[in-house]
Parts: sequence; C-alpha cells; structure tokens
Amino acid sequence: MGKRKEKISSDIAWSTSDKISVRSLDLPNEILGHMNLGDLAFLQLTGRKATPEESRVFNAIVITLVEHGITPSALAARMTYMGAPESLQAAVAAGLCGLGTVFVGSMEGASKLLYEALPQEKLGTGVDLDALAVETVEKFRARKAIVPGLGHPVHKPVDPRTPRLFQIAAENGKSGEYIALIQKIQAVAEEKSGKMLPINATGAIGAICCEFGFPWKIVRGFGVMARAIGLVGHILEESENPISYELWQRAEQEILETSGPGAK
Repeated sequence: MGKRKEKISSDIAWSTSDKISVRSLDLPNEILGHMNLGDLAFLQLTGRKATPEESRVFNAIVITLVEHGITPSALAARMTYMGAPESLQAAVAAGLCGLGTVFVGSMEGASKLLYEALPQEKLGTGVDLDALAVETVEKFRARKAIVPGLGHPVHKPVDPRTPRLFQIAAENGKSGEYIALIQKIQAVAEEKSGKMLPINATGAIGAICCEFGFPWKIVRGFGVMARAIGLVGHILEESENPISYELWQRAEQEILETSGPGAK
C-alpha cells in the first residue's frame, strides 16, 4: 500500500444531524428556493455563486444539451428500458455511455483544440487569430481528422442553436477571443474543404466554456448531466408510448428481407 494521507478532505459538502452544507452554503436556507439547477451545478463546479450574467450563459449551455430528439443516446436508453423496465437508472446510464467524440462529447474536443491553439496565458497579448485558425485547420487536415465542433448532418448551413448561444454569450460578457477563434477556424475549414461546416452547438458550447475558463477535461460532463434529464423524459415517454419494440421488429424484418433466406 502507498503512504497513507494524514487527512482526507473535500471542499464540496458535509452534513451533520441537523445541517447540510454545500460549497459552504446552507442547503435548506441558502440554496433551496434561491438557486435553479444550473446555478447549483455552477456552484458545485466552481465553488462560488454565479453572477447573474454567468447564470444566464451557463443555463443556456446546459439547457441546449438536454434534448435533441430520437438520437442514438435516446434510442439506447429506450431499448435498455424495454429490456429492463425495473432499472430506470441502467437505461439512463446506457444512453449516457454513447456521449463521445461524435455526439455531445465533441464539445470537449472543441474546447481542447481552442486551449491548445490559444493557451489562457496568451489571451489579450495580440495573438494573430487568423494565423492560428489556418494553423489549426491544417493540423487536422494533415492527419485527415474532423475538426471537433464543426459540421452537422441536419443543420446546414447554420445550426440554429449556435448564433443564439453566441448572442447570449455576447450580451453577458462572455464573448472573447475563443469564440472569435472558432469562428475563424470554421471559415478556414469551409474554404479548405469546399463543404458546409457550420459551428454546431457543441462547438459553440466548447468555445463558451473556454471563455469561462473551465478545464477542457470537465466540459463533456456538462453534456452528461444535461442529457441525463432528457433521457429520463424519453424513458417516461417510452413507458407510456413505447416505440422500442416496433423499432426492433422493423430492423429484424428489414434484415430478413435483405440478408435472410430468399433475400433479393
């Protein structure tokens, strides 16, 4: 065994028989009835209350990520619930397991590339953002990789969530060099590829998270906590208006028609 720590500590929360403290605030009297869910999440992550401006931007971020229809994560949750309706939490977990570099989690990649291109210590030093954008896109093109946060299979030429998120950020003092940089990266990527590559919602969120200074390694977590809410909604609907069985049967039938005995 390794050397034992003298003290085990955590600054997040503690409780006694008559008191619950979260980030040094009294839960019943200073949080309940005073904070919404997004504000509590901000407190949990940063250890301080959000300003009214930060609250508006942060809540916009997490609300954007709650729902986007019958996506793979929603299908995974619904299918799991069909097979194990006694375990709602397993169905939510199944849906969350698919949040990665393609869906939702791409905002982690967007924030990471922005921090690598423009470290926080270089903010406000007059860095040439146009040159950084070209350099960043060329690095991804050289290894034939997708630039995180760009492109969408449905929303073209603009992801409708993105301009609204950038507007909210600008109205509340969270629009700086990182948002400017991802916009320049998007323009260069479109020019170099000849394709429509809109900044998608996760790209916008990744840039805004950089404006907050959130570590890139935690940014995917915002999608996890937000999408969990959406998945619970899908599971409730699945319990009342199930579609998973029908989807399963249709898939079986189409596979039989194309691959089974007598397939054309």
